[in-house]
This record gives sequence, C-alpha cells and structure tokens, in this order.
Amino acid sequence: MLIDFFYMLRSAKLPVSVKEYLVLLEAVQAGVVGPHSDDGAWSIDDFYYLARTALVKDEKHYDKFDRAFAAYFKGVELLADFSKEIPLEWLRKNLELELSPEEKAKIEKMGWDELMETLKKRFEEQKERHEGGSKMIGTGGTSPFGAYGFNPQGIRIGQDKGRNKSAVKVWDQRAYKDYDDSQELGTRNIKVALRRLRKFARQGAEEELDLDDTIRSTAANAGYLDIRMVPERHNNVKVLLLMDVGGTMDEHIHRVEELFSAAKAEFKHLEFYYFHNCVYDFMWKNNRRRFSEKFPTWDIIRKYNKDYKLVFVGDATMSPYEILQPGGSVEYNNEEAGAEWLQRLTSAFPKFAWINPEPQGVWQYRQSISVVQQLMNQRMYPLTIKGLEEAMRLLSK
Repeated sequence: MLIDFFYMLRSAKLPVSVKEYLVLLEAVQAGVVGPHSDDGAWSIDDFYYLARTALVKDEKHYDKFDRAFAAYFKGVELLADFSKEIPLEWLRKNLELELSPEEKAKIEKMGWDELMETLKKRFEEQKERHEGGSKMIGTGGTSPFGAYGFNPQGIRIGQDKGRNKSAVKVWDQRAYKDYDDSQELGTRNIKVALRRLRKFARQGAEEELDLDDTIRSTAANAGYLDIRMVPERHNNVKVLLLMDVGGTMDEHIHRVEELFSAAKAEFKHLEFYYFHNCVYDFMWKNNRRRFSEKFPTWDIIRKYNKDYKLVFVGDATMSPYEILQPGGSVEYNNEEAGAEWLQRLTSAFPKFAWINPEPQGVWQYRQSISVVQQLMNQRMYPLTIKGLEEAMRLLSK
C-alpha cells in the first residue's frame, strides 16, 4: 500500500527519496504507530505525523504533503477542490446555534464519501451566504459544512477552533499553505530565506568558547584544562537595499514592510534608500521629506564599495518611457533616462538582484517589467519563499 503512497508524493513534486521511504517502513515495522489497544483500529492522524516526520525535511513542503496525503488516503483531490476560496461573507458570524441533547441526537451523520461528494456539489451550486440552515455552506445551522453551528460529523470551514470537536477534516485543512515555496510569505519565512545570504566572520572581543580547540589543547596539555576562546561570529554580509514606494507599490506595502523588517533583523550592515518607479539622479531615506532631504545617486555609488549586495524591491510597473527616456519621470524632468542609472548601479555593484512583489504570472503582460528584466540581466525574482531563496543563492556566489 505504501509504495503507491510514495509514488503519490513524488507526483506531487515532493523531494522524497527511497531512503526516507525505507525509514518510514522501518518505523511502522518497529511499532512507532499501531492499532489502539481499545478497539484495534489504526489512527490515521498518528500515521500522518509519522509519515510527515520521516518523509518531509523542509517545512515549505508541508502544504504539498498535506494535499497528497489527503488525496491518497481519503480521495479529497478527486472529490472536492479544497484550494478554492470560500467568500468571507458566507462565513460572517451573526449567531451561534444552541441545541438540546435531544435535538442534536436527531441530526444524522454522513459517511465520508457522501460528505465529500455533497461538499463538491455545494461548491458548484451555492452562490450566496446562508445562515441557520441544514444544507449549504454557512453559519449557525446544522449543515455539515460551515462554522458556528452543530453537526455530529461535518467539515469545519472558516472557524479558528472547533467547539464540538466533531469535524472529520483536520490534517487536510491546508494548515501549512503559507509555508509553500510558491506562496507569498511573512516576516518569519522571509528571515529563513534571507539567511542563505549569511557570511559569517570572526569579529570583536573573545566572547565565545572554541570547543574543538579547547579539546585539542587540553589533550595536548596532558589532560589539564586549557580553555580557548574566539571572537563571536557575526554576519558579515553588506546589503544595499533600494525600495520603490508610492503609486502601484501601495498595494504591496504590507509585504515590503515585512521584507524590510526581516532584512534589518538579519543583516548588521544594511543600508537602504527609496525611489519611485525607477531610479534617477537622487533617492531618499524619509518619504515625507523626499524632496528636501535628497541623496544624489552618484554619491551613493561612490559611498559604498563593491562588497555590498545590491537588492532592488519594486513592481517595475510603469510607462516604459519612465525607464528609457530623459524627462520620462512622472515627478520631475530627469536629465538622464532611468535605464542609465540602473546600468550604473549594476556596474558599481556586481552582485545584484531585483525582487518583484507582483505575481510572476502577470510579468509577461507588463512591457516595463520586461524592460527592467533585460536591464537586470534577467535577475528578477518574485516575492515568494522560492523566489527569495533563489535571489539569495545568486547573491551569495
């Protein structure tokens, strides 16, 4: 049975090796999970956690594993699309259902196959919000699908925690959707991705025990303890971060703030400046005083040496004239085209990359993005876990 499960994981693009599969088999044979003593039945949840521990080595694959596990063991993928978004309006909480024990006893349970097939039909036929009913996806009723109601065996949708502990869908609820390496990310996952750019160096006073050297010196000293210390290790990477602000970037403020926060936490040597749409002859550090406290781009190029990794953050969405023509800026009459300044920056800092918060699927429809990609030598990456990791890997070479 588990051979087909292994192939299901591989078909879901999970990097599962034969060695990891054999570890899972050994764990099952060793009785790490098994039948419950009271009824002799196996716990699917116990096996799920064991399989995930043995087979998945990176949390970014948790979501893919959950979907493959659900598809194989309960046929979820064949019966209903759980990646489909439920409109928030359908799940707005107005009331919670209170039923007597007698009323609860009258509500019939559905079998798993019937439950999943019925949910599939509801996805197809429901068009509006329902409340207090027994059939549709909604709230405060006895329907098997929804929240804040009661059903002896249903699927909880849109509720943080279950009150009745009777939902049958737990491990396949896509709890790790945000860990997927193709998804947009939060500050925590950004930090993990940025750590690929770390380059540690010994700096400062002797504050850290050098265990290996201490053991070696003690052995050479006939067993007398000889403690050796080394300077604490610090991340020695230098980053110059240039961020687009205003205009079409307003809808990406939250994610760029998360990236900025994570970068400040991860890199001791971080310098940052702002620009609008494209870099021209000046940038700024405070958006409110952008015209009174300007920093000439030439000064920035001269101030920082080639050791700095240059990272642009912007959606590259603008008129192509803003990049290619003198005077193309929407804010003032720039004497030189933005393309000239981008080329000067990338020449001054050979390790560079552009992070784009726009979904990668729309890049091909934006002429300006294509232009910037060419100027960046195709070093443009989406603001996703995978995109950031690829950018950091490039910059660390």
